[in-house]
Amino acid sequence: MALYNHAMLRHAMIVMGCLLLGWPGWSGATEPVELDVRTEPTGGVRATATILFPVEPAIIQGLLTDYAHWPELFDVRMRMAEVREQDGKTFTDIRIDHAMLPGERRLLSETRALPTGGLLTELKGGDFKQYHRFWKLNPVNGGAHTKAEFEMLVEIDSNMPDWMVALAMRRDLESHFRIMREKALAQQELQSGR
Repeated sequence: MALYNHAMLRHAMIVMGCLLLGWPGWSGATEPVELDVRTEPTGGVRATATILFPVEPAIIQGLLTDYAHWPELFDVRMRMAEVREQDGKTFTDIRIDHAMLPGERRLLSETRALPTGGLLTELKGGDFKQYHRFWKLNPVNGGAHTKAEFEMLVEIDSNMPDWMVALAMRRDLESHFRIMREKALAQQELQSGR
């Protein structure tokens, strides 16, 4: 047990050192994003964001529902162990290998499109106590751009303090939104035949 506590302390020291020394991997996103990440008093970390994407909602919807290629939307190492669509719902078994956590984490979730619009993902099992993600895509500028509303609640089944998860989540989401923007613009160029 002492060896495990020593390893967790070492992870915390590395994270704090990176923060204090201004490691460039922790820099903010360059696209228009309003992101709020905070710990929840009852446990877990909640992130809310408003993101403006310079492409139509159908392109963003396509990226979000192309589950087989989801790992390409993140800087975190992950793989899709299973993707299964049934009755308008998509079940995913994602294996996540995050630098801040020892070993691989398993996330079993189910995503469905809501009748009012948006995508809702809920926890079905794995190494998480809580996992809830919601995307709502709204057309703006005559439908040429997308205003995305994002909300996520995550609680990992680990001994890592929520404040550390919040720091990592902010960095990971900023990167995720940047990658989504880049892939969306590339997809738009392909569709327009440029």
